[in-house]
Amino acid sequence: MKNMGDTVDCDILVVGGGIAGLSLASALAGRTGVLVVEAEPTLGFHTSSRSARQLIPSYGPAVIQELTVRTLALIRALEVHLPKPVLTARSFLLVGSEETVRDRASGHMHPITPAQMMALAPELKPEHFPAAGLDTTSVGCDTDALMEYHRRRILDRGGRILTGSPVRGARYQAGGDNSGRWVTEAGEQHITSRVVVNAAGAWADELAALYSVRKRGLQPYRRTAAIVDVEHPLPADAPMVADADETFYYRADGNRVLVSPSESVPSEPMDARPHAEDVAALVDLVNSVTTLGITGVVRSWTGLRTQAADGLPVVGYDDVVPGFFWLAGQGGYGFQTSSGMAEIAAAMLQGEQPKKAVIEALSPTRAGL
Repeated sequence: MKNMGDTVDCDILVVGGGIAGLSLASALAGRTGVLVVEAEPTLGFHTSSRSARQLIPSYGPAVIQELTVRTLALIRALEVHLPKPVLTARSFLLVGSEETVRDRASGHMHPITPAQMMALAPELKPEHFPAAGLDTTSVGCDTDALMEYHRRRILDRGGRILTGSPVRGARYQAGGDNSGRWVTEAGEQHITSRVVVNAAGAWADELAALYSVRKRGLQPYRRTAAIVDVEHPLPADAPMVADADETFYYRADGNRVLVSPSESVPSEPMDARPHAEDVAALVDLVNSVTTLGITGVVRSWTGLRTQAADGLPVVGYDDVVPGFFWLAGQGGYGFQTSSGMAEIAAAMLQGEQPKKAVIEALSPTRAGL
């Protein structure tokens, strides 16, 4: 990577400092010149800092589950370089009617009896939940530690990270023999690169437009969560519990509980904020179906989960504009697919051929878009 006056030159420019962009830059660092630019003053400012911190191998379509299993393996491998584990055992308990649990249960989840459900989550009021499924391969994730690992690895291997640097404009300088370069204006910098990676989360389609790339219909959706005080705290080894109708989930957070209404409401790209009425309705709902006894809200927040029309991420080179690579639309699967997706994207950017079925399922040119 070179500084050329007021211009920085690199091989690959990654736009977006959330878990997707950092994971990819971490995978590339040391193999090629990589630079990450983030519009906000800190990394992981939006959705990546507002995660449920749970990785669930039974959650999502088949390709998502495959990427999740690979991500877990890669994170376990990198944990040997860290002072403490990133992953901790925490099962995932899906509850609801026979029909809704059957429809949602897949992969690593297996059905359990109502008695087994109550043994695992005695705070549930059983009359509301006649069926349950359990994923014992699910884990909690220290997302802050994982982000910091990737940040440190990027810098240690010669990569660069610029925060407070929103992309303001871009142009492509064509060259012979596919030697064209992007010139990107980000913050106060002019950055030239062979490839631009769109890891801009909720702003992915807006960023594409700045590069004169066709949008892919990536829609941000609201997802709120809150930390609450309860009369009856959960034990540290309690499973995360989710309603198969996607009306709530909760898990232990020390002596408090993290709760979410699991809403999926379309939004414009923004620094989303919770709606007080949503949080109040969530407290009433959880109190009506459990004996947790929520007594107050400590804090609440809202993140944006960005999805394509078919619910799958968009990963790969644009089919029209040269040197533009998509890494967007992770939806609610960002952390749990991050390392597996970065491995695939890094291979593609280095001219390798990852598993064909996966790259076809995630392709920006697929029919589902």
